[in-house]
Amino acid sequence: MTEQLLTLAREVGREAAAFVAGRRPSGRVDIASTKSSPTDVVTEIDEASEQLIRERIFAARPDDGFVGEEGNDVIGTSGVDWVVDPIDGTVNFVYGIPSYAVSIAARQDGEVVAGHVINIASGAEWGSVRGAGAWCYDGDERRMLSAPRPESVAHALVATGFNYVPEIRTAQAAAMPTFLPQVRDIRRIGSAALDLCGLAEGWYDAYLEQGLKPWDLAAGGLIAAESGLLLSGLDGGPNERMVMAAHPAIAEEYFALVRACGF
Repeated sequence: MTEQLLTLAREVGREAAAFVAGRRPSGRVDIASTKSSPTDVVTEIDEASEQLIRERIFAARPDDGFVGEEGNDVIGTSGVDWVVDPIDGTVNFVYGIPSYAVSIAARQDGEVVAGHVINIASGAEWGSVRGAGAWCYDGDERRMLSAPRPESVAHALVATGFNYVPEIRTAQAAAMPTFLPQVRDIRRIGSAALDLCGLAEGWYDAYLEQGLKPWDLAAGGLIAAESGLLLSGLDGGPNERMVMAAHPAIAEEYFALVRACGF
């Protein structure tokens, strides 16, 4: 069943990505509204993409639930719900920076069991089924991913993002001067889903971000975990307060560092 859920996620994700790419005008995209702060934006294409995804999923599985970034959640009766970000990296999308994605995950009885992420600008795709690994797609072929072992925390390239809420952003900025000298460097690309897929690819060695919603984390988090990485929060599992990820070889030391820096 989980493979069937992934197949649907991929079919719908690819259609939504093509829809968004086809609708995006040249230049900057107009902003329709904002969310957590005046700099946390939504476009009309976000909303149209989510509506397309919602319609396709319910046409195939009418008894499922739906949790989407743009709201109007649906409680299903099948035990399966879909966690959807119609454009992850909306600010990149607005400015034309080619790192924004459609992220679709399926949860069964509250546990993410399948996930698909596609970079709308490049067409690169990743997928995962719980217990079956994670992969990048080459056409319909799967290139399995196994996150490489970093040399050390001190040599770790860390993917991160900064919250749009000014008070949280201020606290993050205060923690960075302690954190940054103790790792190789940081990268801030602007899409959590793509960061987590990049972590699985080995483009980064570790990750931290505050403020992730379920739709930011669900598909990319499964892909990262199934590539062999450990995900954690500050006290327990990854959550909106904090998501950390690293290879098991450095995870304990890296997680301790993040906690000690005061994020």
